[in-house]
Amino acid sequence: MFRGENGLVVCRLENSALAVEKESKLLLYQDSDSDLDNLSCAERLTRAHVSVLFTQDEHNLTIPRQSSPTAWRALYADRYTCQEDSVIPAHSALTFTVLMLNPDSDGNPLDHFSAEQAGLISFYFMLLLSYFVAGCIYVQPLFQALRKGGPMHTALKVLTTALALQGCSALCNYIHMARYSRDGIGIPVIGSLAECLDMVTQVSMLYLLLSLCLGWTLNRGRKPQSGPLQWERSPLSTTVALGGVITLGVLLLWEQFSDSDHHSFHGQQSAAGLLLLALRVILSLLLASVLYTITSNERSTLKRDFYLCFTKGCVLWFLCHPVLFLMSAIFNEHQREKVVTIGVILCQSIAMVILYQLFLSRSLYWEVSSLSSGSLPLTMSRSSHRGRY
Repeated sequence: MFRGENGLVVCRLENSALAVEKESKLLLYQDSDSDLDNLSCAERLTRAHVSVLFTQDEHNLTIPRQSSPTAWRALYADRYTCQEDSVIPAHSALTFTVLMLNPDSDGNPLDHFSAEQAGLISFYFMLLLSYFVAGCIYVQPLFQALRKGGPMHTALKVLTTALALQGCSALCNYIHMARYSRDGIGIPVIGSLAECLDMVTQVSMLYLLLSLCLGWTLNRGRKPQSGPLQWERSPLSTTVALGGVITLGVLLLWEQFSDSDHHSFHGQQSAAGLLLLALRVILSLLLASVLYTITSNERSTLKRDFYLCFTKGCVLWFLCHPVLFLMSAIFNEHQREKVVTIGVILCQSIAMVILYQLFLSRSLYWEVSSLSSGSLPLTMSRSSHRGRY
């Protein structure tokens, strides 16, 4: 996808003499010509917007100015193209390399990012800077809360692990893109690691939300609950949580292997991607319905407010991806991936902040409510009992 001025196409041949003998050439088409695939072979050769005849070891071609990012297609042709009935002499394969470069901020054609990726490296840099600043401010209170323990200790550990994995994924993406901006290759291993970390983050958050919400609800009828959504372990709740985690993990792996580009937050064009969107919608509706039932039967205003905020965090985490995917249809093609990627990361980060606020600010309430009111000091019953002595 070329944009602006001074877009550059570089063609490098390994055997220019063979290319001259075969009259090899590279044909470039603007992708707006949608009927190209319906044309005959001869008509397709005459429709090329730009033609590069291979006569030397390297060719440099400047693309005309593009008022907006425009996709181009490249096809190879030679003197034997479209001659299906004629006898084609046996030639060795012609090997060549094509580099397509967009202009950078200074107008030089050295920017390896396509229009779909432009700006993502700046976003990841700002995201990492935000993580660093927030970590410097809140790491000590969070460490104290984790060391103190309490009813929400396990939930805080899982949430902190998911947040750390999301930060590491952003760091890997930034490292890969920073290298890619210089050589057009990047570090594929680091890019794949970022995808793996993102998948583990999604799985961890699903396990957290299912264990807190559904697990607590399944045990509610058998075990009295004095504090909301405490982490409960039972065969039934563990089975529900692990079942959802395994389903999400399988779909994430299926989507990764079905997409040859291997990048996070795909365009959801594959069957696995669409099933992932459907699973997120189903999970959000399921958790929302369960939490609505709990809220409607809850008399305590404090607990009801907690459930409402927890529902907002759950729904935001699961529904942001499907909603942004549908909203991206109103944007241009080269903007859709960025809208989904940036939007999902920001929305899921906000959901984590909501959950952190609930788990940390209500910790004192959980500690008090987990005790029997009769065992607390200075209660009415004990005060009157002491008064007689």
